Amino acid sequence: MEDRSRAGVRRTYERIGDHFSKTREYAWPEVESFVADAASAETALDLGCGNGRHAELLAGVADRVIALDASRALLSEARARVGPRVSLVQGDAATLPLRDGTVDLAVYVATLHHLPSAADRRASLDELARVLAPDGRALVSAWSTAHDRFDADADAEEGFDTTVDWTLPGGETVPRFYHIYAPAEFERDIEASGLALHSLEISSGNCYAVVGSEGKVP
Repeated sequence: MEDRSRAGVRRTYERIGDHFSKTREYAWPEVESFVADAASAETALDLGCGNGRHAELLAGVADRVIALDASRALLSEARARVGPRVSLVQGDAATLPLRDGTVDLAVYVATLHHLPSAADRRASLDELARVLAPDGRALVSAWSTAHDRFDADADAEEGFDTTVDWTLPGGETVPRFYHIYAPAEFERDIEASGLALHSLEISSGNCYAVVGSEGKVP
């Protein structure tokens, strides 16, 4: 039976991390665009860094990058590709091991939707708000009902929970938990958190929000 807990999600990626990493070689264009438009930063955060492909981008504009993931298997893959500016940290997206207001630039891509409860997802967004500097910016993404994969109403007010199987070499399937966000729900969760929403778009079936710290917008 699938374990719908944060620990269960972590165990899933410990099992599939090596194979999963091999299919995630390139940065997403939306992240490339966000980072290219960013000013230089002292400290950047790749939250849910996976194999480090986006941490590499951040290292081009930041003096220091913190690449955080719950999975040791994925961090091991990241270690093989990131440079000395990147510090790899095992951690939980809902309880970040970082001081308040210390992150100037962040990407939080394709991870929020793996947190198994609404409370976890809201806590994670609040944690991102807590660690962002007063003029910090972050890009947050999640899979949405607008994706062609789902027979869902993209205009619905609420998303849904599901599992998507990952097939390992040899044919074994491993279920992965997802919360598929309705765009309206994603916007509400951002606005209910400690984050200030600056822009929101749907691209390639994902919701993308550019956010800052609430009440600290320059």
